[in-house]
Amino acid sequence: MADIPATEVCLFGHLDCPFTPGVDVHIVRFDIIVRRIARAANRCESGRVTMRVLVVGGTGLLGQHVVAELGRRGHEADTLARGNASVPGDVRRLSVSEWAPRLDGVDGVVWATGADDREIPRAPADRFYHDANVEPLRRFLVAARVAECRRVVICGSYFTALHRAHPDWRLAEHHPYVRSRLGQIDLAARYSGAVLEIPLVFGSADGRRSMWAPAVPWLRSRLPLVAHPGGTAVVSATTVGRAAVAALERAAEGPYPVVDANLTWRDLVARLAVAAGRRGSPTVRRLPPAVLRAVLRATGLRYRLAGREPGLGATWVPDLLMSELYLDESPCRALGVPGGDLDRAFRDTIAAARPGSGM
Repeated sequence: MADIPATEVCLFGHLDCPFTPGVDVHIVRFDIIVRRIARAANRCESGRVTMRVLVVGGTGLLGQHVVAELGRRGHEADTLARGNASVPGDVRRLSVSEWAPRLDGVDGVVWATGADDREIPRAPADRFYHDANVEPLRRFLVAARVAECRRVVICGSYFTALHRAHPDWRLAEHHPYVRSRLGQIDLAARYSGAVLEIPLVFGSADGRRSMWAPAVPWLRSRLPLVAHPGGTAVVSATTVGRAAVAALERAAEGPYPVVDANLTWRDLVARLAVAAGRRGSPTVRRLPPAVLRAVLRATGLRYRLAGREPGLGATWVPDLLMSELYLDESPCRALGVPGGDLDRAFRDTIAAARPGSGM
């Protein structure tokens, strides 16, 4: 059976038993339940509950930090990633039945894979982002329910938190990428998962070159530093790892903005320049909004001529970038996650941008 919808109950269920199309499905697998009870008893003998956690996207920046935090807290981590030789096919294309053996014996899952807003797909972007971010997650969540895996943490985007905080920005209306991330929020609510709403991330990971690498020569040079108005929430990859494991341990549900600080773009550029080796207190000049609009308008035109569509709508992205893209820190602290060391994360980011860093 290619897929399973959910509400009907199948006792001692098999993945090929019949279901009503379009109906939510809940399969009661007593064999799975019995195995879980036995594992829980064994893992509680030491007085400490440990989990076996599957990290989907475990070789990426966020995934590596989640795996490291799981190890620090005494949990067992398995990883699954696109391009992994042990995985037949693309993780994003696995069917419900193909997920089943990978979830056997798993207590929790961190979903740290998908397409972000840097992708510039062929138009229409909606199709690309739905296929990359929503549909694979839906199939996985159905399989997780079948496997009675109830602890799921999804690494999402802070644009969903901004959508709730600023409905007048009409983010869902203007941006295909945001629509896909809101689709993940809906799925998490349906399947009782938690979503970490993650802003700009800083840090490093083995085998990964920093996304900030193109900016490092400028940050290190004697050229003038400039930044447009507005600001953004920022977070270290270490904090994301801690938040993911904390959410798993608490069996958290719903959205959780994850943030270390809210910085103006000028402050962010200045701190990155210091991390890159500029001496003293760098002066960051204000980039006039008209210049930013002109550059982004030309970029959007180039995309249209090439038949491509960005995840963030080119017409509205200048106003978005010049807004205060800030997050409330209290939900993250409520998970028991303190603020991270951003200066260290900035230094790690710059180090990961060096040629030959393997990143």
